[in-house]
Amino acid sequence: MPEEEIKQSEEAVEVKEEKKKKTSKKKTEKKTEEVAEAKKELSLEEKKKAILEKAKKLAADIVPVGGRGLTKESVEASKIADEEFKGLKTDNMLIPLEDYVKSGIYLGTKVITPDMKPYVFKRRNDGLAIINTKMADEKIKVAAAMLAEYAPEKIVVACKREAGWQAMQTFSKVTGIRVFTKKYPAGIITNTRLPVFFEPELAVIVDPWLDKNLLYDSTLINIPIISLCDTNNLTSNIDLIVPCNNKSNKSIGLVFWILAKEYLKLKGMDSKIPDIKEFTGEKE
Repeated sequence: MPEEEIKQSEEAVEVKEEKKKKTSKKKTEKKTEEVAEAKKELSLEEKKKAILEKAKKLAADIVPVGGRGLTKESVEASKIADEEFKGLKTDNMLIPLEDYVKSGIYLGTKVITPDMKPYVFKRRNDGLAIINTKMADEKIKVAAAMLAEYAPEKIVVACKREAGWQAMQTFSKVTGIRVFTKKYPAGIITNTRLPVFFEPELAVIVDPWLDKNLLYDSTLINIPIISLCDTNNLTSNIDLIVPCNNKSNKSIGLVFWILAKEYLKLKGMDSKIPDIKEFTGEKE
């Protein structure tokens, strides 16, 4: 074989070997990136789990708010509580069961998804689901403790449903936590190019369906998600479910009044909590 052909053949082999090395290097780098990403995902999941566990422990130390007057409304609520929750243990709740009943927090829908079935106490004769209010109370405690793990600027709340706008505005005013009503600007926590971009570490939504944009964005950056959930909601990707009527201004207002009260107390913030009517939008 001519010397020139041998030289060309050797060069071709060298080129081929070089390509193999580059391909192998790329595969190794890709594998390393995948492993690093997997470790990062695992670390974030472990962090979320640890926060939830710590919040549960803190929730055990939350003292009940208590206190109610024997008004006509309270007496009526007490009768309803006796009828709807016969046999339910209601000791050590944040507020009396009757006060929960007055807000309608226990009223679900006629639709009960498999996700929400564990939180249903019973179904009424008219088909309406009755939410286990003791469980709702326990979850509100955990939610309050979970919120207290973060500074106000590290929390984001969304509520597209109009019934909750008054509660959101008052909650934000009292705690300093950023809230979005009407419309949540998708990408605000995922798109670094946006001028209004910010990086929260906890998300709270009022309805998984209506507030699905924040739910989706929060899953992308893998931060814990707290959500109020009615009996007709699906709960995929939600870390803490607060079972309650999330369609009523009274119910949403009560939940966020308690959350605001407990958040201020647990954070040691010197702010006065407004009357609950400022959260529910009720007139005197």
